[in-house]
Amino acid sequence: MVLSNRILRGVAAGEITLAFQRWPSPLARAGSRLHTAVGVIGVDEVAEVDPARITDADAHRAGFASAAGLRSSLDRNGRGAVYRLALSYAGPAPEPPPEPVELRPRERAEIDRRLARLDVSSPRGPWTKAVLEVLRQHPGLRPAELAADQGRPVSRCKSDVWQLRELGLVEPQESGFRLSSRGQSYLDGPA
Repeated sequence: MVLSNRILRGVAAGEITLAFQRWPSPLARAGSRLHTAVGVIGVDEVAEVDPARITDADAHRAGFASAAGLRSSLDRNGRGAVYRLALSYAGPAPEPPPEPVELRPRERAEIDRRLARLDVSSPRGPWTKAVLEVLRQHPGLRPAELAADQGRPVSRCKSDVWQLRELGLVEPQESGFRLSSRGQSYLDGPA
């Protein structure tokens, strides 16, 4: 089943709660979830309806100015029965899990060397693996939260995370930072 971008945006914004589709047979089931560009759309109800019985209130819930305009749109869109779909926004689409990365011994040794250099050059001593572990335990941690956890200024924590990003061990997330697949593989591998 394909919904137009207009309908998807309207459902995500909470402005559209119904859609009417003309199909030769039902192409959606109640209870299904659609992963779309705007997030997850729930199909809460699917029912065949007589287009003549569509009200202006139904049309408004479907993003149309009037029932006549909605019926005109349905007449232009193929043959078959008209189905009324009750839709809801179920939230943003979950991010797919990162692809696992297998580090070769040479890559692991290079990461060890570069992390050791960061730890040795720091006046506070070793910090890199502690920060990686915190990000493993708390994906999406914001720099301010990391700073509070580490007892350091936010600007210093941002610098730390940036250095780990340059090594490909950390990546930004909408709300903060998380381990990358490479960082996860590094921590999961031999010590």
